[in-house]
Amino acid sequence: MIFITRRERFSAAHKLYREDWSSEQNENVFGKCSNPNWHGHNYELFVTVKGEVNPETGFLIDLKKMKEIILHHIIEKLDHRNVNLDVDFMKGKLASTEYMAIEIFNVLNPLFEEHNVILHSVKLVETENNYVEYFGN
Repeated sequence: MIFITRRERFSAAHKLYREDWSSEQNENVFGKCSNPNWHGHNYELFVTVKGEVNPETGFLIDLKKMKEIILHHIIEKLDHRNVNLDVDFMKGKLASTEYMAIEIFNVLNPLFEEHNVILHSVKLVETENNYVEYFGN
């Protein structure tokens, strides 16, 4: 089994806020991240796939295809967007880094399966000190 990881970057705004909570409760739980005027991050996304090398091509997956899948289905939807308002796969979900990683995995998983590779993990770096890794269920 071999693993390949692709890194992409994007900038996006979001806020952590529950409509069913008061402003005070949101601020107590989420602090500055519940700012009504949003806040942003320069994210790094690491997508790792795994499987066996195709003996005919020497590839697990063509890296151009991997890049295309990630750019089209994830980066174009997130880059310079408001995660809470603009991103279809985040509609109705709290825009935490944890949920973003889970939903990115959910979007990408079937797309990589179509190319006979297994999505191993999604790592989403929010700040230089904080990141989330998701490996599926």
